[in-house]
Amino acid sequence: MPEMTLVQALRDALAVEMARDDRVVVFGEDVGRRGGVFTVTEGLQERFGEERVYDTPLDENGILGMAAGMALMGLRPVAEIQFVDFLWPGFDVVISDIAKERFRSGGQYGVPLVIRSPYGGGVKGGLYHSQSPEAIFAHIPGLKVVIPATPSEAKGLLISAIRDEDPVVFLEPKKIYFGIKEEVPEGEYTIPLGQARVVQEGSDVTIVSYGALLHEVLRANETLKQEGISAEILDLRTILPFDGPTLLESVAKTGRIVIVVEAPRILSVASELAAFVAERAVDYLDGPIVRVTGWDTPFPYALEPHYLPNVRRIVHGVRRALGLVP
Repeated sequence: MPEMTLVQALRDALAVEMARDDRVVVFGEDVGRRGGVFTVTEGLQERFGEERVYDTPLDENGILGMAAGMALMGLRPVAEIQFVDFLWPGFDVVISDIAKERFRSGGQYGVPLVIRSPYGGGVKGGLYHSQSPEAIFAHIPGLKVVIPATPSEAKGLLISAIRDEDPVVFLEPKKIYFGIKEEVPEGEYTIPLGQARVVQEGSDVTIVSYGALLHEVLRANETLKQEGISAEILDLRTILPFDGPTLLESVAKTGRIVIVVEAPRILSVASELAAFVAERAVDYLDGPIVRVTGWDTPFPYALEPHYLPNVRRIVHGVRRALGLVP
């Protein structure tokens, strides 16, 4: 199997689906000739032509509206928003049209499209290029929200998203676009949406994360192992629908849970997961539900290392869950 970065795996997934299904079209700002600002779509226009891979005006409302119309007419559009922070001018289309069409039509029409976008911190992009708004999308009935953590996961999840009959917001953690390489299967394969991955089995505490922060959790785990702490690590993969059964099974085994996300704490994905566990697994808990998150401020530029959860904060969170520190 070839080794790929996250960017290369995403590009491979798009190429696989475009070759398999001529209804798949890819468009957005600079995705054609330039191949996107992060080069995810590099070479696709040359391979599949300007009618299937093309640049759009700098108009997120137009990009998303066009994607909705294409999907309603039978195509499988993959619309790139250059940074998720730029999506808001088109947010009404997402809320009022894309997410609701299946419900509004009584199931007669679907909007099978993918909104791809880089998200999150880690590249010193400041407050206009580093937001983690996954909880906002997850709050909208009708959308699915996916965040991959590795190249092989990204390819399988993106193929599944393109084939899904409902709209999918596919957020790509740009911090690990080029920093991680692994073997990625060739050809087509899928990873089911809504199914978490048990990265490591353990007995003392469950740690749940996704995206770039999964790798920070794995680094923290090296410290935990030295302290004799056995952590079960879950990669959520799909924010909505999330895999409740796997989460509950893990918490029932370990009796403790730490949830790690880089978004602000208030009304975050961590908040929902904490509520889910508290409602359904409180009898299994032997310690507090601990959240390790970003801070409730706009994303800083100079203070980015202090904003993002790191090894020190994750280890402290696990110690709290185990009752080792206040």
